Amino acid sequence: MTLQHIILLAVVQGITEFLPISSSGHLVLTPAITGTADQGLLLDVSVHVGTLLAVLIYFWRDVLAMIIGFFRLFTGRMTPGARMALHIVVATIPVVAVGFYLKESGIEEQMRSVEIIAWTTLVFGIILWVADRVGMTINRIEHMGWAGSIFIGLAQVIALVPGVSRSGITMTAARLMSYERSDAAQFSMLMSIPVILGAGLLAGLDLHKAGNMELNREVMMAIGFSFITALITIAVLMSWLKRASFTPFAIYRILLGAALLVWVYGYGTAPLDTLF
Repeated sequence: MTLQHIILLAVVQGITEFLPISSSGHLVLTPAITGTADQGLLLDVSVHVGTLLAVLIYFWRDVLAMIIGFFRLFTGRMTPGARMALHIVVATIPVVAVGFYLKESGIEEQMRSVEIIAWTTLVFGIILWVADRVGMTINRIEHMGWAGSIFIGLAQVIALVPGVSRSGITMTAARLMSYERSDAAQFSMLMSIPVILGAGLLAGLDLHKAGNMELNREVMMAIGFSFITALITIAVLMSWLKRASFTPFAIYRILLGAALLVWVYGYGTAPLDTLF
């Protein structure tokens, strides 16, 4: 794999993981658009490790508060950090259960098609725009109740379909519940920690069973580039949402989804990379 290919995939993952535009969809589309081979499981794991490190560092205060709060639960103390940790656990349970079933059944691989990504990108882009327009901005993350974390957690299950976007659907759900935009993004990113960690561990087990645990220069570069890109993306997104809306992301999704549908139903026999 060339250096340019590694950098491209790492940057794509770093940018799209936390923006509401679907990282899985873009990772499927990248080889199709560029005409290159699929990057493989090892590189997929590497770029996800980079994005996980980015969110841990950016939200280190929240992460530390959740860890300390979790252990203080054993002393009978319910701190804000402990409550947040419990909300993350509650919101993660549905996607873990359904994700494990899809992986074992093999359905997950069957959904990795450009046609599915096109429709989900378009439809959930429209839903994001509507939710952001109608949702009020009256709730903060500290106001979250158990119904809120359950609702957002159930919404996250839909993101197992490529193109939906885990961050997009969770931010959409939070906006429907009138959470401020930056708080919706913050909770979504904190929710990504156990999800990415769990997916990475499962992928690592698959690599171990296959006898492929090589830690080489390509892997380290993929981790590094995705980490730097994701860290910058998180900072920019959080700053943007404090003064603006999700509209640009919704428009991007609608245009991309429409373009992909034109290709799927109008140019389905032509290589995708010839149209870009």
